Amino acid sequence: MPDLKNVNIHSIKANWLPNATTLDVLRLDNIHPVVSGNKWFKLKYYLADARQQQYKTVATFGGAYSNHIIATAYACKENGFKSIGIIRGEKPAQLSGTLLSAAEYSMQLQFVTRDAFKNKELLKQQFSNTYWIDEGGYGSLGATGAGEILSIVDKVENYSHIVCAVGTGTMFAGLINSIKEHQRAIGISVLKNNYSIHNEVVQLLHDPGYAGRFTIFHDYHFGGYAKHPAELIAFMNDAWHKYQLPTDIVYTAKTFYAVRQLITRHIIPQGSNVLMIHSGGLQGNTPLQKGVLPF
Repeated sequence: MPDLKNVNIHSIKANWLPNATTLDVLRLDNIHPVVSGNKWFKLKYYLADARQQQYKTVATFGGAYSNHIIATAYACKENGFKSIGIIRGEKPAQLSGTLLSAAEYSMQLQFVTRDAFKNKELLKQQFSNTYWIDEGGYGSLGATGAGEILSIVDKVENYSHIVCAVGTGTMFAGLINSIKEHQRAIGISVLKNNYSIHNEVVQLLHDPGYAGRFTIFHDYHFGGYAKHPAELIAFMNDAWHKYQLPTDIVYTAKTFYAVRQLITRHIIPQGSNVLMIHSGGLQGNTPLQKGVLPF
């Protein structure tokens, strides 16, 4: 499974960084080509729990381009579990690359309407002897695993701000649980108008008082989940050519764009030491036509 030796810190050198301000990127995308970024951290304790309870089958939820779906399919196959993916929406005439790969990793795909997808507890009742992982790995075990991300960073206490994308809020909650009192966690919501995420994050915190440690920004979704207007594509190409930083249209491009804005507008104060978590998910770029991105 993932090799943490491949993780490295990518230091950004840019003229838009004020004096005494640093920006490093934790390249979790280098962990594994399939179970990339934060995915293994969020899955590891669920799979251990499933094994301890002697389950043979693991099921979860996701969309047609879900990093979580493909990571779960691969991780289950590698760890001797059968897997089921409950997929939001009617079965398309042509499966996405994500779903094709998940099927290749022996995941049983079941498509449900968007309305049915909202009632996950009812869907769970259709399967017996199945271990369930919520969408995106949301839950205490997922947050516990994500809380270990910062343990692989040398001298992590030197950073003043930890920044990451927020989808379900699982990784973000784990990071908040792990940071020091002098540090701030900043989340960049990739979903439009997802204001309920604040309470969902709080539910996973070890201490309700930790709510004072974080801020979530909602202005950098570029139209909504996986939306990628020309401005974002241009920014991704620029990030690659200037910094050799590969990003994806769902999570990391929007996060990097937000980090730049927050630093240049001094919302993150001058003199800060910022660590951005590259949460992987580069396979999210598969819907783009070949040649749109140079990496």
